[in-house]
Amino acid sequence: MMWGGVSIVAIANNLPMTPQTWVVGAALCSGAALLPDLDHPEATVAHTFGKLTWLLSKGVHWLSHVVYRGTRLRSDANRHGGHRGVTHTLLFAAAAGAGTYAVVEWAHKIALLPLLFLFCALAVRGLLHEWTPKGHVLGVTVLSLGLTVLCWHWIDVGPAEQAMWCAVAVAAGCLAHCLGDAITEQGCPIFWPIPFNGKTWYPVALPKPMRMRTGGRVELGMVLPVLTVLGVWLSLASLQRTGVATWVPFDLLTLHQTPAVVAGH
Repeated sequence: MMWGGVSIVAIANNLPMTPQTWVVGAALCSGAALLPDLDHPEATVAHTFGKLTWLLSKGVHWLSHVVYRGTRLRSDANRHGGHRGVTHTLLFAAAAGAGTYAVVEWAHKIALLPLLFLFCALAVRGLLHEWTPKGHVLGVTVLSLGLTVLCWHWIDVGPAEQAMWCAVAVAAGCLAHCLGDAITEQGCPIFWPIPFNGKTWYPVALPKPMRMRTGGRVELGMVLPVLTVLGVWLSLASLQRTGVATWVPFDLLTLHQTPAVVAGH
């Protein structure tokens, strides 16, 4: 959903986005939306590549714990553990985007091969966790390689544009995760290290009566289906404006009979 919204805004402001850019960005954004949970060794994505990513997750968890204990103020919770710490902040989203930009700008198209594979793997593990249990590393790897090859054949943009959209996609995915956590009971310390109400790790969240339990009935039965439909709609609308979904008989945003002029035409 996030990438569909970002691409709609970009096209509306006459920023260049080809169908190839959209596909690669969607893959990166989907994987990056699971990236912040690498601070939790028991999370589904921490088992993407078995022991390898589990050990990485343990390291991220430890680092997040150290940062939390080292930067908490007196009013912050006296908790231990690193989940929903530094990886669940705007600063981390910006850093992930900046790092992606630097790598792609430096190595151009070659850098996208490992990046696509990594983020496709995170997306596969997170989105299809019911079909890819923790022990099915081979299944995740095969599916991720297939998606990587598919996306690889869609890359034909220049290095500067390539790096920019890859960075935006990764940052948007991380931000989407943070916003999703902000509607749950625990909230999300999005604005760390800026203090609010005497807390460096102030948990940004909805009013208490509106918060949901992670994995609860409201989230799975109501919010998730609505977000899924909205995500599909925004994705089709953005593809329509890049010249792909021209088969839709009406404009998906304005609902007019005649489709809007596509980007670049």
